Amino acid sequence: MGQTAPVSAFLWITAASLAAWCWLLLCQGFFWRTDVRLPRRREPDAWPSVCVVVPARDEAAVLPASLPSLLAQEYPGRAEVFLVDDGSTDGTGELARALSERHGGLPLTVGSPGEPPAGWTGKLWAVRHGIALARARDPEYLLLTDADIAHAPDSLRELVAAAHGGGFDVVSQMARLRVESRWERLVVPAFVYFFAQLYPFRRIGRKGSRTAAAAGGCVLLRAGTAEKARIPDAIRHAVIDDVALARAVKGAGGHVWLGLADRVDSVRPYPRLRDLWRMVSRSAYAQLRHNPLLLLGTVAGLALVYLVPPAAVVAGAAAGTAPVAVLGASAWAVMAGTYVPMLRYYRLPPWSAPLLPYTAFLYLLMTVDSAVQHYRGRGAAWKGRTYARPDAVPDEG
Repeated sequence: MGQTAPVSAFLWITAASLAAWCWLLLCQGFFWRTDVRLPRRREPDAWPSVCVVVPARDEAAVLPASLPSLLAQEYPGRAEVFLVDDGSTDGTGELARALSERHGGLPLTVGSPGEPPAGWTGKLWAVRHGIALARARDPEYLLLTDADIAHAPDSLRELVAAAHGGGFDVVSQMARLRVESRWERLVVPAFVYFFAQLYPFRRIGRKGSRTAAAAGGCVLLRAGTAEKARIPDAIRHAVIDDVALARAVKGAGGHVWLGLADRVDSVRPYPRLRDLWRMVSRSAYAQLRHNPLLLLGTVAGLALVYLVPPAAVVAGAAAGTAPVAVLGASAWAVMAGTYVPMLRYYRLPPWSAPLLPYTAFLYLLMTVDSAVQHYRGRGAAWKGRTYARPDAVPDEG
């Protein structure tokens, strides 16, 4: 009787894990599918003007692989690039000017915003300065893109055509991240997979849906909507600025679209686990609104959904409890099956899909570490700057 109760409890826990995976498979906006790409494009009769805003802080290592791709955009209308050198110490601004002189293409303006005032996080102060420079040109659209993002020559044209054809105020593409090192191959596809699980792309693009998100590396934003939604001032405290931007746009009545990119790529390397760890832990607890109860729920949810299935297979096989092992194997199979499309998108072998529980465990540890750093008073960090905790930031109205 003493052994039966624990086995029965674990059986129910494993059954709950399988039920959770069946729900995720069918009822979470088919998040696991990777076919949400740029929507129907319709070229406008007259191509609107676009200003490209690139916030850059100590980006000399990646600019040679990214900035020329922006300058070389084959756009039929008027377009201009504004790179905001946000206090760089590695010659980012000088390098940008040199690349412009060498490659030609779209006009480039390099600006510098000075140190951000209290209450501005991450790159948003630089984005604000870039938008202010761009508004002097009175553009119809703003393309907000990171300094590590390389664009295909027709990227801007396709984005504008998609926004025009679908009537979108935001068209955002999640750039394909680098997967060259062993740790990148293990962690990066899961990062996009988990993001899509939290913010199913199909729901984001649906009118009337409350789900809102964008990918900060590539956001085409209607300039009038940016002004109406008070971007970026309204989201100046946000650590996860791309999600906050999409929420602000939807809150102002705008229409948002997000999908996976085909030819928009991040050139930033994350060769070591600590590089990826820093990328995730920087904002993981902010995603949970710095709420301890949400943290506990997230840890429990990750354990139930991702760690219980392999544990059930091992425990069930070791104890000779077939129902536990079968339920665990079934949940693990559904998990791996939903991960295969993302691996294929990243051109990685599908046989690595069963390793997802191990990667999820790493993300669990990164999330806990993010909370630990928060309560140690270190706040969020970006490019060598550490920001105060949200409850310590004064509201500037």
